[in-house]
Amino acid sequence: MEKFSFDLQARDGSARTGVISTPRGDIRTPAFMPVGTAATVKAMMPESVAATGADILLGNTYHLMLRPTAERIDRLGGLHKFMNWHKPILTDSGGFQVMSLADLRKLTEKGVTFKSHIDGSKHELTPERSMEIQKLLGSDIVMCFDECPALPADRDRIADSMRLSMRWAARSRDAFGDRPGHALFGIQQGGLEQDFREESAKALVDIGFDGYAVGGLAVGEGQEAMFGCLDFATDMLPVDRPRYLMGVGKPDDIVGAVARGIDMMDCVLPSRSGRTGQAFTRHGVVNIKNARHADDPRPLDEDCTCPACSNYSRAYLHHVFRSQEMISGMLLTWHNLHYFQELMAGMRGAIAAGTFDAWQAGFHAQRAQGDIEPL
Repeated sequence: MEKFSFDLQARDGSARTGVISTPRGDIRTPAFMPVGTAATVKAMMPESVAATGADILLGNTYHLMLRPTAERIDRLGGLHKFMNWHKPILTDSGGFQVMSLADLRKLTEKGVTFKSHIDGSKHELTPERSMEIQKLLGSDIVMCFDECPALPADRDRIADSMRLSMRWAARSRDAFGDRPGHALFGIQQGGLEQDFREESAKALVDIGFDGYAVGGLAVGEGQEAMFGCLDFATDMLPVDRPRYLMGVGKPDDIVGAVARGIDMMDCVLPSRSGRTGQAFTRHGVVNIKNARHADDPRPLDEDCTCPACSNYSRAYLHHVFRSQEMISGMLLTWHNLHYFQELMAGMRGAIAAGTFDAWQAGFHAQRAQGDIEPL
């Protein structure tokens, strides 16, 4: 079986571009991963997601273990077949959702026990169980089980959490075993503390992983603090392995993260915003619900080739959103995912050409202009 590998092809400053190779296909980096929480990217057909340029999706261990269960998905042929997505899939470990969504959770050295937010049923999630679930799902990239404390938190809480996550990382590595063609990523923790990030990175490298994530950011600390942390945290991770920033984000977050050496990102923002009437364009965010669009025959973005921009006016998109028609979320989500993938392709090309600084300046200048004037 073809092995998992990472080919770093070009660098421009700290920004990198390359290719992650998996048996199910290549992932061009920097890569944005749409989130398929419950085995679907909301409001999108899998073929449509692929058409936007996405090379990989993210699935949520927590949601899938509760419904329809990993065992059922395994019996039905695995997650790729179940959701009709035949490119790579990365699954998170379930740890973040347990901390943020579950009721009555109890944390111990062994793992976490919690009650489902769906029906109150009791469950236990440990490093070993997380690895078992992700194997049943058939994930191409598996994330080790960790704890992610909300920020701000005091240093003692951050240190205890990080060290517990490192012990869980070692157990995840042992439980994952030898699975050719599948990869296991470790997750760096440590809040905004440089010494804790360094301790965490060293522990992960000593254990040995196929890729490394920067975890515990985009949890309320703000962009300036996140970038400040990435300025030192990213360089602590091995140069020859993919670097994944979890849960990011807005377009300017993504561009700033790539500028700091990040290769992979995921976020629910493109799809969630699409369902709530927000469109991301090269000129910033457009709120299609606003009355200014009611008589506007122009597209969301005249330079965009997605179906929403190619075939529909702002007036129509405003109408179907206000009428609560399903096509509204479908078209705006497609547009947002198309824009995010266009953003990644633009960065990949600029890094390869050695023009990333100029590309980045153009990106910010266009956004600063703001949306087109109302008619």
